[in-house]
Amino acid sequence: MSQTALSSLFRLSAPAAFAGALAFSAALTPSLVPRSGMLQGGLAGLAFAAAYLVVVLVLMSWQTLGLPLPQGRGAERAGAVLKALGAVLKALGATIMGISLARASAWQNEIRLLMDLEPVETVRPLTIALTAALLAFVLIWLGRIFRLAVGLIERRLSSHLPPRLAFVTGLLGAIFVFNLLGNDVLLGRIYGALDQSYAVIDRALPEDQPPPEDGLRSGGPGSLLNWSELGAEGRNRIADPLNAAAITEITGAAALEPLRIYVGLGSAATPEARADLALREAIRIGAFQRRRLVLATPTGTGWVDPAAMVPLEVVTGGDLATVSVQYSYLPSWLSLLTVQSYGVQTAQATFTAFHRHWQSLPETERPELWLFGLSLGALHSDLSADLYDVIAAPYHGAFRVGPPFAGQSWQHLTADRDPGSPAWKPVYGGGRVVRFLNQTSAGKPPAPDPDWGPVRILYLQYPSDGITFFSPSLIWRRPEWLSGSPPHDVSPNLRWLPLVTFFQLGFDLLTATTTPAGYGHVYAARDYLYGWQALFGGPPLNAEAAARLSTLFRARNL
Repeated sequence: MSQTALSSLFRLSAPAAFAGALAFSAALTPSLVPRSGMLQGGLAGLAFAAAYLVVVLVLMSWQTLGLPLPQGRGAERAGAVLKALGAVLKALGATIMGISLARASAWQNEIRLLMDLEPVETVRPLTIALTAALLAFVLIWLGRIFRLAVGLIERRLSSHLPPRLAFVTGLLGAIFVFNLLGNDVLLGRIYGALDQSYAVIDRALPEDQPPPEDGLRSGGPGSLLNWSELGAEGRNRIADPLNAAAITEITGAAALEPLRIYVGLGSAATPEARADLALREAIRIGAFQRRRLVLATPTGTGWVDPAAMVPLEVVTGGDLATVSVQYSYLPSWLSLLTVQSYGVQTAQATFTAFHRHWQSLPETERPELWLFGLSLGALHSDLSADLYDVIAAPYHGAFRVGPPFAGQSWQHLTADRDPGSPAWKPVYGGGRVVRFLNQTSAGKPPAPDPDWGPVRILYLQYPSDGITFFSPSLIWRRPEWLSGSPPHDVSPNLRWLPLVTFFQLGFDLLTATTTPAGYGHVYAARDYLYGWQALFGGPPLNAEAAARLSTLFRARNL
């Protein structure tokens, strides 16, 4: 390859490169979740390439559409000025990126300090620079291929259409082709590979996990459910070691054996069939004779967070039954993209089956009916019950944890919050029905609250949770949760910048579960405990029982 060809390979538009440098530097500033050097480099490279390509597209459109440009001697003088200005912009952009790389570790340590993490390694700036350069190079060259496709279509049409119309048609045609290749070919193959791999994981049956010997457990003797068909997360849920003896040891009071019903994706062919199977299993083991019945909608993988279930089973003394019906084995973010409607159908079918049977019982013989969901499970649980179906016999309440940003109920409650309350911990309607909680309440057992009505809806959300606070509108609009004083777990140096903050929170959404418990999307058992106690309104655990339960949380890393 000649020197001229090699130099053209790396030649960059000065205005676009300067815009990319600004975006690169802004992407290194704090967001919600701490990141590794490679992830931070990937984010910075993506931001650089996105800003670069936007400016190139604007310049290309300006030229192709025949918008005014300097002519004659004015064009020569303008060219000389622009060449000099281009050199200045490239030098200034390189300087800005160098300064931001020098600050990158300090910015990351701001977030890590808030989450009680060790400082990052000193080699991070080099890792960021190399990763960002590689990703930006690939993306910019994909952009150049896109530009060539636009030009190819435009030239083919130029003899038949006016120049501007030929350009617009070429642009739309290239977008169609790239979208077809990206979504239908590339992403389709990726989804297929992920689906197969997660299916294998879901079906895996460890040798050290035999079927339960207790007939009251799903997959045990006499159960309507086959142990091998519960899925990996279902078997883990049923096999949880917390039992009546352990609860008694913690609370100091006689406890019942908590009942757990779990129906796996392989247990029946349709959501309705799985819901019916769950109901028949619940009736078989006497779930409707317990004081409380909790419909716990799982996450995308079928996981039901033990950090939520352990405190629930302890504070109820085991006098409850929990029901979970799997709808997917993919991670929540992938389920949200591929099988969201299937999850809603499953949650609705489960609620309808159980509510119909529950409503048929005499009021004095019904258990309290509660809904629970974490992450995608919170979204599906929210959509499971139609107001007009339950208005004659409402359930007792719901606990929604880490609600995804796409939830319409969550969006409505946040947007219509009472004046003066922050978006990251809103107050709605004076808290008479719906309340919001975060980790600042940990360690303070709630007192009984007579002002909270007979139907209680509680949201637990951390301000540093990107799954909750991401939004597509971050591209063009500053989010309300950045107004006022920052929450305790969010860096005061988090600033909104068009496009860049969208990418930052997008990465935070994908890595929200990499934080320590009590931050991001990893909800701590102590906060679940507070939430369950607040919902049920009973007396809190005494000091000795609370200390023993905290020891259990630490032992199980909850």
